[in-house]
Amino acid sequence: MTLPVDTAVLVLVSGVILLWALVLGVWKFRGMATSPTGHAHPYVDIAHRAALLYSFATMVLAALVHFGAWSTVVNLVASGAVVFFFVAAIVSYVVHGARRDTDNQFVDPVRGTHAFMVALAGVEIVGLGVLIAGFVRAQFL
Repeated sequence: MTLPVDTAVLVLVSGVILLWALVLGVWKFRGMATSPTGHAHPYVDIAHRAALLYSFATMVLAALVHFGAWSTVVNLVASGAVVFFFVAAIVSYVVHGARRDTDNQFVDPVRGTHAFMVALAGVEIVGLGVLIAGFVRAQFL
């Protein structure tokens, strides 16, 4: 059975993010195994957990798209914007984990951190809202 392209893209991306989470889990385990405290760097831990959660969140987006009323273009734009920020957040955590430069990116933030967070919250909420509205329209109206 072939899925519609918007659903198929999200299922694939969900799987890729899950695979990324498993690789980050190896990095986390290595950090735990070699640390005198038994803990990986906080941002390695955050990256691992965020990737796990975002992989499943992306699968929820796939279900909303699949059973929603909007066109492929609307679905891809709304879900793509949300997933872009999922991936960008994980990347930022990976960078902090690799650099070991902070345990709280808001203590001494780099320029643009707060603007990025405002954009992330806005785009994720609006994008998800669009997909939920499409689901409600298709299933209940």
